[in-house]
Amino acid sequence: MASGLDIEARLVISFDGDDIQLAGSGGYLIVNFPSQRVLDKLTSGPPKDPNAPPKPKSSIDPLQQLNDLAHQLGLVLDLRVAGKTHVTFGVGRSAKITLNAVLGKIGSFFRKD
Repeated sequence: MASGLDIEARLVISFDGDDIQLAGSGGYLIVNFPSQRVLDKLTSGPPKDPNAPPKPKSSIDPLQQLNDLAHQLGLVLDLRVAGKTHVTFGVGRSAKITLNAVLGKIGSFFRKD
């Protein structure tokens, strides 16, 4: 397995008219979403079929998997919304979720888009 990655990157990805910024230097990678709405839209997945049977709950935590992968690759992944860190992966045994993430998610329930 790789002992670490060395990254130098600067990229802007357009998603439905919104720009998502990606920047990296050394073993540190930042992904910045312009708003909570964009992050929610990107992570919501495809529309759900109302006639489909319910999926069984998985015991695998996707945040833990991402944290473990970042740790194995020697990366620190900093996920930000509007320039504020929401989750940091790869720095400890589990992902570090900030108060900004909690408040942003709560606030997104009250916004009308």
